[in-house]
Amino acid sequence: MSGTQPAGAPAERLHVGQLLVHLTRLFQTELFDRINDAGLEDARLSHTHVTAYIKAEGSRLTDLAAQARMTLPAMAEIVDDLQRLGIVERRPDPSDRRAKLITLTDDGWKAMRTAQAIIAQLEADYAAIVGPERFEVMCQAMQALITEHPAHE
Repeated sequence: MSGTQPAGAPAERLHVGQLLVHLTRLFQTELFDRINDAGLEDARLSHTHVTAYIKAEGSRLTDLAAQARMTLPAMAEIVDDLQRLGIVERRPDPSDRRAKLITLTDDGWKAMRTAQAIIAQLEADYAAIVGPERFEVMCQAMQALITEHPAHE
């Protein structure tokens, strides 16, 4: 989008894809700066492919990979890294002893609580910028797009 706007014309906005990409980058940068400042220096963006999808009772590697739209080897590498850091562990799946569940360790749950508190503060900061009502309306609209879209899984 380039060029000049006529006087009094509404400002052009980025298209929704650009808005989402820019906001995601801004959010991720601020989140990981604060997570690192909170003492989780080994946290990496790639770890969110696990932490965004792992269930409280644990998840199979194949399910995590499918939800993150990643290959099984790529997901296994991230899980291996998180296991090395003591954030997750592999346990036998009680419903199928041949399978393993990826579960959060006590340190993993502590890291998740830290991240959730930081996310709550980021949301409060964003609401302070645009106003709490506008921020909530934006979040509700994005949630509706996710849940009501025909491609929603």
